[in-house]
Amino acid sequence: MAKAYLLLNPLAVYLLDEGGEAKTFYKLYRDDISRERYLELLYDMEQGKLPEEILEFIARSVEPGDELVVEDSDLGRFISSKLKDVKVVPAAGNEVMLKARENIANLIETSLGVSAQKYYSLLHELTLQLTRLKVKEVAEKRDLFVAQAINALDDVNKTINLFASRVREWYSLHFPELDELVDEHEDYFRIVSNIGFRDKITKEKLLEIGLKEDLAEKIANAAKSSMGADLTEFDLEAIRLISDTGLRLYAVRRSLERYIDEAMYEVAPNIRGLVGSLLGARLISLAGGLDKLAKLPASTIQVLGAEKALFRALRYGAKPPKHGVIFQHPLIHKSPKWQRGKIARALAAKLAIAARIDAFSGEYRADELREDLEKRVEEIKTLYAKPPAKPEKTTKARKGGKHHKGGRR
Repeated sequence: MAKAYLLLNPLAVYLLDEGGEAKTFYKLYRDDISRERYLELLYDMEQGKLPEEILEFIARSVEPGDELVVEDSDLGRFISSKLKDVKVVPAAGNEVMLKARENIANLIETSLGVSAQKYYSLLHELTLQLTRLKVKEVAEKRDLFVAQAINALDDVNKTINLFASRVREWYSLHFPELDELVDEHEDYFRIVSNIGFRDKITKEKLLEIGLKEDLAEKIANAAKSSMGADLTEFDLEAIRLISDTGLRLYAVRRSLERYIDEAMYEVAPNIRGLVGSLLGARLISLAGGLDKLAKLPASTIQVLGAEKALFRALRYGAKPPKHGVIFQHPLIHKSPKWQRGKIARALAAKLAIAARIDAFSGEYRADELREDLEKRVEEIKTLYAKPPAKPEKTTKARKGGKHHKGGRR
C-alpha cells in the first residue's frame, strides 16, 4: 500500500511520493482555459473544494488501496465525500509537504518548464486577481447594501431632529406657542412651509395640510393671541429654506424605509417576518452582515447595540444589560420591566434560528417562529405576572464603632 501526497499549487496539482518527488501532476495554468475559469478553479480550491476535472485526475492516479495524504482536514472530508474508493488521510504539516514547498520553484521548473522568476511573477499577479474577485464577491452581497441603508436612515433621522430643533427655535421668535402645541416635527415643518405667517394661520388651512380638527382649532386660537415678534417676508424665506429641507428629508426617509423593506424580503425574509424589516436590518448592520449574525449565539444577539453597557458591567461590576436594540420590538418595550429580560432572551433565541435559516437554507419559517415566540411570551406573562419582591435592605454595623473623619487624633 503506497502513499500519495496531494500538493495544491496555483499552476498545477501534484501527487508526490514519500520522497517528495512528483509522481504525476495536473496542469492548471495552460492556454486552453480562460482566465475567468482559471480564477474560479483557484477560488474553489482555496475554499476547500476541488472541481470535477481534478477529482477525476485523483481518481485516475490513485490506485485502489493507496492512501491519499492531504494537509487540510476540510479538503480531506470533501474528497472522501466525492471519491468513495479513495482512502484519505489528513496530516497537517507533514515533512513531505514541507520539503516539497521548500523546493517548489524547482518542482515547477522541472515539471512545467516555468522559471522561478516567471513563477513568482505569475504568483503575484494571480494573488492580486484572486483578491479582487473576493472583494467583488463580498461587495455584491445584498445584506451589506441593507446595512448601509439602515445607517443612512439613522443619519437622515439625526438630520431631521437637528433641523427641527433649529426651525422650532427660530420660528418661535414669531409664534412661540406653536412649539408646545405641535409634537410632530413633520407637522411643524408643514405649517412653516405651507402657511408661514402667524396671522395667516386658520383652522381651514391647517385642516388642508392634514392636521386633526381639535389640534387645528387650538393652533388657530393661539395664533390670534400670540405674543411673538413680527416677521418679514425676508426672514420667513430663510426659515422656510430649512423647513422645506426637513420635509424633503421626510420623503427621503419614507423612500429608504420602502427600500429596506423590499431588500429585507430578499435578503432575510425570516428575520423580517419575525421582527420587521427595520429592526432586522439594524441587527444585520450591527453584526457586520447576515453571515456574521447567523454565527452569533443568541446571548450575543440579545445585547447587540448595548456594548457600552456590557463592557461597563464587565469592568466596573455594574448590572449587565438585558437587551440591546431588540428593545425596539413591541413585545419587549411594551412589557413590564421585570418581564423584559426573559422576553428578550426568548426573542434572541428565535432570531438566532431565523438568521441561520436565512443565511444557510433560505426556507421560509418566520410564521412558525413567531407563533412559538408568542406562546413563550404568554408563558412568561403568566408565570411572572407580578414583580419580584425587593430584598430587604440590611444596615451593616460599622466596624470599630464610630468613625471620626480625619483619622487618628
